Amino acid sequence: MRKTRKTTEPVGAEEIAKMADQGQDVSRFFQGKGRMVQPVQRVNVDVTAGMLEELDRAALDLNVSRQAVIKTLVRQALDQHYLAQSARRPQATS
Repeated sequence: MRKTRKTTEPVGAEEIAKMADQGQDVSRFFQGKGRMVQPVQRVNVDVTAGMLEELDRAALDLNVSRQAVIKTLVRQALDQHYLAQSARRPQATS
């Protein structure tokens, strides 16, 4: 008679976390796919009431949170900064 494989219940994240806390090897639950999430650091930024209203209007228009608008605008400003920096550097000649 053929043996059939026993189906196992999926293991939840809480159970995996408990196993890891107990020092057990949990690597079998991960395939090495996906990306590492960078740690988040909170900051406080002072803005004028007018700027806050603008941010809120942009968030409403885009149907996203105020935080998402701020992150997007900061990312765009940094990208522009890096592009401007690289354009100012003298290019190496061959």
